[in-house]
Amino acid sequence: MKVKTVAEYMSAGEKPEILFWVGCAGNFDARAQKVTIALCKILHNAGIQFAVLGNEESCTGDPARRAGNEFVFQMSALQNIEVLNGYDIQKIVTACPHCFNTLKNEYPALGGEYEVLHHTQLIQQLIEDGKLTVEKGQFQGKTVSYHDSCYIGRVNGVYEAPRSILNSLDTDLHEMSRNRTKGLCCGAGGAQMFKEDEPGDKRINQERIEDVIDSNADIVAANCPFCITMLMDGLKGKEKQDDVMVYDISELIVQANNW
Repeated sequence: MKVKTVAEYMSAGEKPEILFWVGCAGNFDARAQKVTIALCKILHNAGIQFAVLGNEESCTGDPARRAGNEFVFQMSALQNIEVLNGYDIQKIVTACPHCFNTLKNEYPALGGEYEVLHHTQLIQQLIEDGKLTVEKGQFQGKTVSYHDSCYIGRVNGVYEAPRSILNSLDTDLHEMSRNRTKGLCCGAGGAQMFKEDEPGDKRINQERIEDVIDSNADIVAANCPFCITMLMDGLKGKEKQDDVMVYDISELIVQANNW
């Protein structure tokens, strides 16, 4: 499956329905690349005309702003906005909550106003509209727990879309003790992904994994590349990496449909 760039669409006199903002992790991290492929398969099978920016996409600037480098953030943001506005982009989907929050809530102040969806929101819409059929039974006998990423959950209040998708998969959903507005951070937010932990008795991701273990989950469903990395590392720290699997929700859809 070849994914066209926006430039390729425009050169043919066409325009995609939606821009898939891949993000740094989705482009360069081997684990997150699997999520990128999964979402492309979902959009393709739902009949959505989508495109990527390819080499014209650069970091949204989120890590720089969270780390306190406002100058780098604005330089990155303004460069991206120039590209997006140049193509008259109206609608964007991304599988990264950090990209989602920055594009949706922070770019408008700099002249970049778009309809921005997290991929769980779009997938839920596709299922409800009948454009995406989800096969049931793939996860029968498996207990699934869902991790609310901070930038989708507490920051943007998106709680039901991911759970609706999991229910459509007919999973046995066991909530962790800390969920929704009381969900615990994976430990990577606020640019913490790129620095060592501050002194403390316990690493945040390992404390979160204790919530996972207590939920008796066979699978942890996530919606963020940073969360996936931190959860997987936390499981390794507890020597539970062979007992609990970590998947993005889009990967569960692909598995269920055997794509």
